[in-house]
Amino acid sequence: MSSEDVGRAGRMLLHACCGPCSLEPTRIFADEGIDFAIHYANSNIFPPEEYERRLATLIEHVSEPRGIELVEGDYDPEAWEREVAVHGTDREARCRACYRLRFEETARVAEERGFDTISSTLSISPYQFTDVICEELEAAAERHGLKADARDFRDRYQEATRVSREKGMYRQNYCGCRFSIAEAEEQRRAAKARRAERKRLRTVARLRLAAEGAEVPGWTR
Repeated sequence: MSSEDVGRAGRMLLHACCGPCSLEPTRIFADEGIDFAIHYANSNIFPPEEYERRLATLIEHVSEPRGIELVEGDYDPEAWEREVAVHGTDREARCRACYRLRFEETARVAEERGFDTISSTLSISPYQFTDVICEELEAAAERHGLKADARDFRDRYQEATRVSREKGMYRQNYCGCRFSIAEAEEQRRAAKARRAERKRLRTVARLRLAAEGAEVPGWTR
């Protein structure tokens, strides 16, 4: 859907996962003259203190400075456990169910409150399943007689990262659910191991060159 079509459609309810991921989508929609509100619907986030911290960051850095209406959804971890956690470590199936749960709530609230279109900030992350996000967003919109603005914002991720760091925003280091905490930690361990191995190989190569009497950049004899 083009921004012109969305503008003619009326108001948009934008599902938001957190403050940093919302910076660029909200800027883009505002620049396009789209009338929208933010919907913070994230029953996946664990623990509750993390949910509150992300909400506070979203309010402080996105909604209040720009005067954007923010609608807080129901925080229902039990529903998430019933409908999403059953997929366990099957990440793609679990994420699809998680998108579906949250977008269904956004679509329901949008229909109840007279919005015409729904969208989401989730697609800005290169760590998410973008195609699945778009599929589930469009399906939720169709179930409630709404339009979907299913955009791929991944090309704005680096800019959102830069701006959020510049603003000193809280930047979480895992997606949100209890499974993603362990997954993110494993990814960090693997990345650390790869860096250590690259460093080891560079050191071995330099020692070999030095033993052969070759000039080694950055070394003094």
